Amino acid sequence: MSKVQVIEAQKEKIDRNTGKTINKARVAAYCRVSTDSDEQMNSYQSQVNHYTDLIKKNKEWEFVDIYADSGISGTQSDNRDEFQRMISDANNGLIDIIITKSISRFARNTMDTLKYVRMLKDENIAIIFEKENINTLTMNGEMLLTILSSLAQQESESLSANTKMGLKMKMKRGELVGQASCLGYDYDKEKKKLIINEEESKIVKYIFNRYTSGIGCFVLARELTEKGYKTKKGNTTWSDSSVRGIIKNEKYVGDILMGKTFTLDPISKRRLDNFGEEEKYYIKNNHEPIISREQFNKAKEILEKRSRNHNQGRMKKHSLKYAFSSMMKCAYCGGNITRRRWHSGTDKQKDVWFCTTAIRKGKKSCPECKAVEEKIIENAFVKAFNILCRDKKTIVEEFLENIEKELQSKDNKKLLKQIDGDIRNVENKISKLIDLHLEDQIDKETYEEKYTELKKELQELKTEKKELDVVEDEEKTIKERIASFRKLFESKEPLVEFDREVFKTVVEEVIIGGYKEDGSIDPYMLTFIFKTGLTSKIDGHKQTSKSEQNAGLQKCTYQEDEPR
Repeated sequence: MSKVQVIEAQKEKIDRNTGKTINKARVAAYCRVSTDSDEQMNSYQSQVNHYTDLIKKNKEWEFVDIYADSGISGTQSDNRDEFQRMISDANNGLIDIIITKSISRFARNTMDTLKYVRMLKDENIAIIFEKENINTLTMNGEMLLTILSSLAQQESESLSANTKMGLKMKMKRGELVGQASCLGYDYDKEKKKLIINEEESKIVKYIFNRYTSGIGCFVLARELTEKGYKTKKGNTTWSDSSVRGIIKNEKYVGDILMGKTFTLDPISKRRLDNFGEEEKYYIKNNHEPIISREQFNKAKEILEKRSRNHNQGRMKKHSLKYAFSSMMKCAYCGGNITRRRWHSGTDKQKDVWFCTTAIRKGKKSCPECKAVEEKIIENAFVKAFNILCRDKKTIVEEFLENIEKELQSKDNKKLLKQIDGDIRNVENKISKLIDLHLEDQIDKETYEEKYTELKKELQELKTEKKELDVVEDEEKTIKERIASFRKLFESKEPLVEFDREVFKTVVEEVIIGGYKEDGSIDPYMLTFIFKTGLTSKIDGHKQTSKSEQNAGLQKCTYQEDEPR
């Protein structure tokens, strides 16, 4: 049997990259303070000076560098540039020993601490924690380290709980917490108050006006983008989710809701929408409003109605309750005309349309207006429409052709096909991400971050698809209306009775009231403004009895058929 020759181990350390003997241990130090206060910055500088002297005075050590992060929390390691530079240098064989003040200075969560300790231990690199007197290369080092790291994490969670409690106390006192400004408002730090930004508030008003008139979020986002309007961040590309967020924001009526989101835990720092897991704090009339409560509530009602339709699988077209709703204006004050039921429940019951200004502020605020019976308006439209078909045939034909060309130029089917493709791509990405996570090829933190991003993107695409479905349905309805209107128009037979679909198709607006050629007031004049650009004035006075003309609002009983 051959004799075994024992090759003695070298006492000197060998650099694995160069193969050269290392006579001295290469030592670095890591320092960190979590805030930028003067007191903490003094502590930071003291740590740097302390470890520089400590390493250079030891004859068996060779000074490498001081890695120092200031004003950064230790709960996450990825946002510490100097820490990451130190780990990179250690992995590249430039460091043998790392000295740091304590475990809580190195990292404040168990997962990060053990991850980096084990990574460095595999490279035979020691970490010395001065306060705890631990060297991670000794036998009991990792056992003690696990216990102390857990305590450090508990400390971080305790600090987070205290911070959260402090924020809750502030919100209970009515103090604004977090980024309070939004499109239409700037935050005054001195007064701690939201101040209206006049230029931005015009965009907010435009959004609410268009939305309450029946325009969907997707179409509205496209309009805002085409007009070049800027978001609060200065972007000129709008998404339907951005528009929806503005419509839902209570700040525009002067109120503020705090606690809409909450931090899940101090380690991952993931923020989630608050569905009731945490307390919320509502302050009414906190600042000057941009939108009236009436309009805000109307927008909210439309949003909720469309949302309910979404949940049923497909959002149905939202239409107004009455044919003339939001279609009529007062000639004298410019206010809206609303529907009323006079003498409700009696044999004299009738539906009339009346100026909202006179209803809310009194007849003196718009003395010229009169209530006009709904039947009179319907009959007046039949007359105006028949005159249009008889005398303006060429103009109407041109108008119909223009609408048909515009509808043909829109390629919503192509957009829907593109969005379907985008949805499939995002779903494939999510599937691949899950596979990577299951195969341990991606860490939990990165997985959760990417998964949240992709889910959000998928939800936005699906919402956009639903909005496009609505546009497609609306255009289909318009095409059907145009076809029936063309059939009616070409039949050469006059309209016998009021047709709501024909009215909605051809009329842009109706003005109630006006002035005669001699300048005298005519509260029963009805002006129909057609989508062709033509106008038709009909005298409703001739169809109204004398008793109806003199009927005052105060002498009549009525119920509201339209929301105030």
